[in-house]
Amino acid sequence: MSSSNKQAGSLNEKAGISSPEITNASAICQIKNKRRQQPSAEELVSGLLSGNRTALSRAITLIESTNPEHTEKANKIIKECLPKANKSIRIGITGVPGVGKSTFIEAFGTFLTQLGKKVAVLAVDPSSSLSHGSILGDKTRMEELVKDENAFIRPSASGETLGGVARKTRESIILCEAAGFDTIIIETVGVGQSETAVHSMVDFFLLLKISGAGDELQGIKRGIMEMADAIVINKADGDNIKKANLAKVEFNRALHLFPSKKSTWQPKVTTCSSVTKEGIPEVWETILKYFEMTHENGFFQEKRTEQNQFWMMETINEQLKSNFYNRPEIVSQLEQIKKAVQNNEISPFAAAQLLLEKYFKA
Repeated sequence: MSSSNKQAGSLNEKAGISSPEITNASAICQIKNKRRQQPSAEELVSGLLSGNRTALSRAITLIESTNPEHTEKANKIIKECLPKANKSIRIGITGVPGVGKSTFIEAFGTFLTQLGKKVAVLAVDPSSSLSHGSILGDKTRMEELVKDENAFIRPSASGETLGGVARKTRESIILCEAAGFDTIIIETVGVGQSETAVHSMVDFFLLLKISGAGDELQGIKRGIMEMADAIVINKADGDNIKKANLAKVEFNRALHLFPSKKSTWQPKVTTCSSVTKEGIPEVWETILKYFEMTHENGFFQEKRTEQNQFWMMETINEQLKSNFYNRPEIVSQLEQIKKAVQNNEISPFAAAQLLLEKYFKA
C-alpha cells in the first residue's frame, strides 16, 4: 500500500469511518448524480416510441412544465412524436362529482384491455383556487386498472383551466398515441363549467349520469347534453335499476328536442353498473357504431381537422398571454397599476389599455 493510501486509511480510522462505509457513500453519490442527469429529448423519444412508461411519464411532465428550457425540450419531443400520433380512438368522459367517473373508467378500461386494447387514461383532478393544490388520487381510485400492463393512468391538476382540462392535455394525447396506446380516455373534473375544451380534443363525448338525485331534469337544462354523443346512466344496480330505466326514458325524450348533429349521429342513452359490469359492453358497441358511421360519412376526419385548427389558435392565445405577463416592462408596472385600480384611481378598462399600450410599444 502506498504511503498516501496508508495516510488516508489512518485518517479514516481516526474519524471512525471504515472502508465499506466509504464505498457505500461513493455508490450513493453516484446514484444521486445519475438521478440528476435528465435524459435528452432524443432518449425520451426513443423510450417513448418503444412503449416505455417511464419515458412517457417524464415526457408528459416536461410538456406540463412552465420552465422555458423544458418547453423547448418538450417541443422537440412533440415534433418527433407527431408522425406516430393520430392513430387512436379519443373518448371524453364527463359528469358531475359523485357520478362515479373513476369507477366507470376502471370498469370500462379493464373491459377494453381484455379485448386487447392499450388504454391511456388522462385523468384531470380539480385544483384548489386557494392553495392551487390537487389530490391527484385517480391512481388510488383505479387500483385494478393501474396494475394492468396494457393501461397507463396519468392524473394531472386542472390548474386554472375552465372545464377541468389540464393545460397540456392535447399534447399528452399525442405522446400517448406515439407510445402505442390505441384508446385514449380523458376524464374531466365535471364541475359544470365549460366542457367545450375536452369536447374539442376528443372523437366521442360521453356524459355520465345517475338516477334518483334530480339529475334527470338538471341534465335536460344543461347545454352539455347538446355536445354528448352518448349518455350513460351509471350505478344501475340493486334498487337503482328501475330508477335508471326511468331516467333512460326521460333522457331519450329530451334528446329528441335538440337539433340534429352535424355528424347525423343520433345520441344514444344506455344504463350500466360499474360494479356488476352490466352494460359496459353495450357502451363500447355504441362507440364503435359511432366511429363506423362517422368514418363512412367523412365527419370523423373533418372534426379532427377542425380540432387541429382550434388548438393552433388556442396555442397562439396561450403564448401571447404568457409573453404578456412575462414581459419585464409589464412585470414592473403590473402591481402598481393593480393598486391604482384597487384605490379607484383608474378604471379597470383604462388600466388594461395602458398595460397593452406598454406591451405593444416595447
